[in-house]
Amino acid sequence: MLYVKNVPALERWSRGLAGRGLVVFGVVAQWGTLAGWAWIGTGVIALLTGFVGFCPMCAMVGRKLPTRG
Repeated sequence: MLYVKNVPALERWSRGLAGRGLVVFGVVAQWGTLAGWAWIGTGVIALLTGFVGFCPMCAMVGRKLPTRG
């Protein structure tokens, strides 16, 4: 593994759902506009961080998952 996950499971699910909603909104309601591409881009980033479980901005501020043990 090349990275340490820093996003908990519930937040990963919520990022995935929110990202999907943002992409759908950008495609359906704002297609072809700059705002639509911004919605789509934001949704894709949320989807990716939810799928991978790593958020670079969370890592920059030192967020880590609690260790089980």
